[in-house]
Amino acid sequence: MSKSKIEIPIERLELYDNLIGDHPTIERKGKTTPYTSINGHMFSFLSKGGTMGLRLSAEDRDEFLQNFNSQLMEQHGRVMKEYVEIPNDLLEKTEQLAEYLQRSLDYVSGLKPKTTKK
Repeated sequence: MSKSKIEIPIERLELYDNLIGDHPTIERKGKTTPYTSINGHMFSFLSKGGTMGLRLSAEDRDEFLQNFNSQLMEQHGRVMKEYVEIPNDLLEKTEQLAEYLQRSLDYVSGLKPKTTKK
């Protein structure tokens, strides 16, 4: 399979797109790894296996981990300390997850913008 093709399960990609599509200011980026970012900071993504990671503030992260019995996101053998792993069934609950997507956007919007390399 070509490396430029998305290998993520299509149903997971559709759920992710539906979640983002409900938010007019968020645009999905990435050809092989779908993600969202603002001011140079990524705040959500889908792993190749179809697991969603969401970047949250420390307070929101602790609340999310407790409320949804979740864990920190792991990628390539390392823990992504600001990202929570979205449980599979929660990705299907767009309305419930949309609140945390907004919190993620609010958190990342408050970070100092990264300088572009262009």
